[in-house]
Amino acid sequence: MGSKAQMRCVPLLLRCVSFALVASSWGATVARLNPPACDLFDGSWVYDSSYPLYDSASCPFIRREFDCLKYGRPDMMYLKYRWNPNGCDLPRFDGRDLLRRWRGKKIMFVGDSLSLNQFDSLLCLLHAAVPNGRTRSNRTDALTTVTFEDYKVTVMYYITHYLVDVVREKIGRVLKLDSIEGGRVWLRADVLIFNTWHWWPTRGPAQAWDFIQDGRKIVKDMDRTVAFSKALATWARWVDSSIIPATTKVFYQGISPSHYHGEDWGASYKESCSRQSEPLNASTYPGGPAPQEAIVKNVLSTISKPVYLLDITFLSQLRKDAHPSKYDGVGFQNDCSHWCLPGLPDTWNQLMYAAVMR
Repeated sequence: MGSKAQMRCVPLLLRCVSFALVASSWGATVARLNPPACDLFDGSWVYDSSYPLYDSASCPFIRREFDCLKYGRPDMMYLKYRWNPNGCDLPRFDGRDLLRRWRGKKIMFVGDSLSLNQFDSLLCLLHAAVPNGRTRSNRTDALTTVTFEDYKVTVMYYITHYLVDVVREKIGRVLKLDSIEGGRVWLRADVLIFNTWHWWPTRGPAQAWDFIQDGRKIVKDMDRTVAFSKALATWARWVDSSIIPATTKVFYQGISPSHYHGEDWGASYKESCSRQSEPLNASTYPGGPAPQEAIVKNVLSTISKPVYLLDITFLSQLRKDAHPSKYDGVGFQNDCSHWCLPGLPDTWNQLMYAAVMR
């Protein structure tokens, strides 16, 4: 029990420090995190008949990858769970209030398809709050933009699998661990929510690069967790050198887990997210923390500028029931990486809303 308390103390301290820094730069919209015992990311899932927070059929922004009900998911209990922090009051998401707080601002999600998952969720939550509001959308190869015109709030998604650059050169596609040219686009935003990890272990035809460049050294491959750590350190330096806290607020979306092997939650290895209908009721995750969590927290601790960690890993690990599985509309045999909408990413945005409110 003592070791468990110690393990959770370090992440909590990191979040408190980050939050205090964010609070100091956000002025009246954010206050310091209440006593250290108040950890929004430690708790359990409880049944709530008032959930979900919106109707998927009424949201025009859900991509088919996440629209589980439209593509035949027969069970609906996964929609009825609310995150209940231990000793904390998590405010219910209020889309109108958030639009007012963000009036005239640009919000950008930067990352892979897990960022897209959260982006679509936020669009649906805001749309549900102002269903008759005017919206305008635009999409290019790298950037998707939706503007809620009555509030002049623009929500964007910038696709980048690794945060650092992939450049096509004579030898092929090169993943450059110390280069972030895309950052010029990110600085258009007033609020940035970053994420990466999902694509780092990818091998074979789906791999988006042919070589890795680390400083002056170019290699065919390297340990993917080491590469991830180096890239995240490059991103951290970019934050410190580029972000002006008075005008730009930064969140980091924590590591989103997958549920392909039941042994991770104390079941048979052959089990997966398919046909799971309830969250795991546990105070710890049997499979333990994702190794990349420690890397993220260590890198964030090196940044002098305020960055708020949305530490969503543990609460998401419990949601083995919340993935699309085969109900994703794109023919995946069993998607246990992404999340149904409505669903878990709504809670990620609810936690971000709580951070904005405090």
